[in-house]
Parts: sequence; C-alpha cells; structure tokens
Amino acid sequence: MTRYCNGLTRRDFVRVGTLGGLSLAGYLRRAAAAGEVKNAKATSAVFVFLGGGPSHIDTFDPKPDAPADIRGEFKTIDTNAPGVRISEHLPKLAMMADSYAIVRGVSHSLAGHELGTEYLNAGSRPIPSLVYPGFGAVVSKEIAGDKELPHFVAIPTTPQKAGYLGVRYAPLQTNAVPQPNLPFSVRGISLNGVTVEDFEKRHKLLGDLDTTFKDAGADSKLIDGLDRFAHQAHDMIRSPKALEAFAVNKEKPEIAKPFGESKFGMSCLLASRLIAAGVRFVTVTLGGWDTHTGNFKSLKDNLLPQLDTGLAALLANLKERGLLETTTVFVVGEFGRTPKVNAKAGRDHWPRAMCALMAGGGIKGGQVVGASDDHGMGPKGEGFTPDQLAASFYHTLGIDHQKEYHTNTGRPVMIVREGSVVRGLFA
Repeated sequence: MTRYCNGLTRRDFVRVGTLGGLSLAGYLRRAAAAGEVKNAKATSAVFVFLGGGPSHIDTFDPKPDAPADIRGEFKTIDTNAPGVRISEHLPKLAMMADSYAIVRGVSHSLAGHELGTEYLNAGSRPIPSLVYPGFGAVVSKEIAGDKELPHFVAIPTTPQKAGYLGVRYAPLQTNAVPQPNLPFSVRGISLNGVTVEDFEKRHKLLGDLDTTFKDAGADSKLIDGLDRFAHQAHDMIRSPKALEAFAVNKEKPEIAKPFGESKFGMSCLLASRLIAAGVRFVTVTLGGWDTHTGNFKSLKDNLLPQLDTGLAALLANLKERGLLETTTVFVVGEFGRTPKVNAKAGRDHWPRAMCALMAGGGIKGGQVVGASDDHGMGPKGEGFTPDQLAASFYHTLGIDHQKEYHTNTGRPVMIVREGSVVRGLFA
C-alpha cells in the first residue's frame, strides 16, 4: 500500500463505505431495485484516481515561462490538439489529446490527503455529520446493469464509499491487479472482506446442512440463509460472462501490448474488458504521487511512464471498440502540488491549483477548459471546484446532479451539494 507523508497508508482510510458486514448476497438483494437512466450520453464510466496528489505543473498544466524553481526540470511538448502543450514525459497522451479535455484552474482548500480524497471521489465537500456516496455508488444506483456482472468494480481498491446510500451500492474490489500472460481469477474479489473463497465455503457448508437436516423443518434460519440472492451472488461471480470479462490473459497480444506490463497498465486493460462486458463503473488507482522529495525522478522514472502508457492505451482501446463516446473517463488526484520546488527537489500539497482530464460522454476533446495563473498558484479568474467536476461527470451519464436522495433518517441531500456543470466541456 502507498504510504503518505503523514504516516498513514491508503489502507488506513480506504474503506468500502458503511458496510457493516454485508455479504455479496446482501449486496445483490439491496441492489435489485436500482433504476435506469433514460437518454444518457454515456452508460458507463472509468474513474482513474491518482492517489497522493500529482503535480499539475509537471503533468498537464506546465509553466514553461515561469522561473526555474517553479517550472521545474521538465520541458513541454506539442500535442495533436493545436495550441495544447503538456509534459515531455507524456508523449503517448500527447498524441491522443484530441480524445480528452484538460480542465485547469481547479481549486479547493483541503490540503490533507484523507479529506481531499473524500472530496474528489464524491464531489461534495466532506462534513462530519454525513458520508457522501462516491461516484461509483451513485452510478450503480442510477444506471441498471447486467445481472450477471458486478456494477461497480475497483481495481484493486478504492476510497469511494457507499455513504448514506447504504451497502447495496458498495464496490466489489479485486484486491489485486492482473499480471501479464497469467489468468486473473475473480476468486479474490471481495465486498467488505468477504471473498469468493469465503462465500463458496459458506455455500458448501449450508448445502451440507440442508442435506443433513432436510427433514428438520423449513424454518431453520441456517438452512434458509441461502436465499435466491445468495444463489444469484454465487452464480454471478462464477458465471461464464464474469469469468470471461476478468480473463485479461485471453486478450489478443496486439490489443494487450499497448497497455504495457506495469500494474497500472494491466489494470487499465482489465478496466477496458470490464466496460466492454457491461460493467457500469470501474475505478483504477495509481498511487505514489505524494512527491515531497525526489519529485522529478519519481515522475520521470516511474509515475509518468505508467500513466502515459496505461491511460493512452485505455483511451485508444475504448475508441477502437466504439465505446469511448458511451464511456466517461475521469482522471484526477486529490490536489495539486506547490508551484515552488522545495529544498528536497520535491513539491508539497497544494489544493489551490490542480487539473483533471475528462473524455467521452459528449465531452469535446482536444481542448483546455479553464486556466491557472502564470505561476500555477491558483485559478486564473474564478476557476472550478471539485463539485463542478462532479456535476459535469454526472451530466455525461445523464444523471441530474441536483437529484435529491434521502438518508436513513429521512434527511434530504442532493447528489452534489454545490456546483454546476462546466458547459465549456461539451461540444
């Protein structure tokens, strides 16, 4: 797990919402009534979370004319979108810039990893009295999915929570990433720690009990524990369709090769297969962006090559499958990093300026929306908030971000508490 500067690991605050011991069967039971969104531009989404907070200046918002201690060590390169330049260490994404939009000048004030992560994964500023549902939970609730497939898959885990929507909309986590040329088993998938192995042991035990005590009476809670939702859960996770969706080793070599062999690249390959199979929402996490020291070495030697290869291949693959227009791709971290390079060749937390990438779902590619000031200190003009990114994301899926839900106590809450759609993103 990635350890942050404050000593916490991602595991310390990556939780599957307020799950309370829900089994996969319970998850399916409570998801049975999920509604369908009409007239949506996109019908699925991939959310790429860059955990730790990537430097906006060293990625998609470079400042080549700023002083050296701000612009950093990297040069910029042209993209295939006229007038758009990004870091020299993102050459593959530069050649795909016509497929995505860059949102610059995003700003907020939460400089801690945990709160920033909650904010950017839900779209509403965290408050102590309420846990907001993450994007995947809302999409799972609003858009009906294939009954043979999980609706919300996290590769390998996600900080997104079900929040006040309840455990029925929590993610299924793979807890691992595929390895090149090897089968990727769904057996490690879990919901609140209950893996397929655990489920099948329970399934066998109750089956044995059913056989042994079949004449003991129909009201036994043990025997009746495997209701139709339990059987559906088992059938789903072991269904040929699910197994095929997760079988990245069956991908043709010419399709798999562009993704590379990094964990992130292989995760992106799996994400593409899941979307093609009919999964509604997939998260992919690439951590390690908390670069207080050795920022440029970490980015150049590790993080940027992984991001460049994996994300470019994901966009290209979705496009080749004819799925990019119906799949929203949203890439963001929890904040940006300080414009001024520190004494350890690093950059520190900086929520006042950050950027995001968005593609698909009616988003106009090949453009930059918004801007930061000349030194990347903050927005140039009013800028955008994470709430506006969230509203725009939901807009691509035909989901009204102002739709009102109710907590279990009856409290009315909008999907996105504040914010509006960034109209400039759309053609």
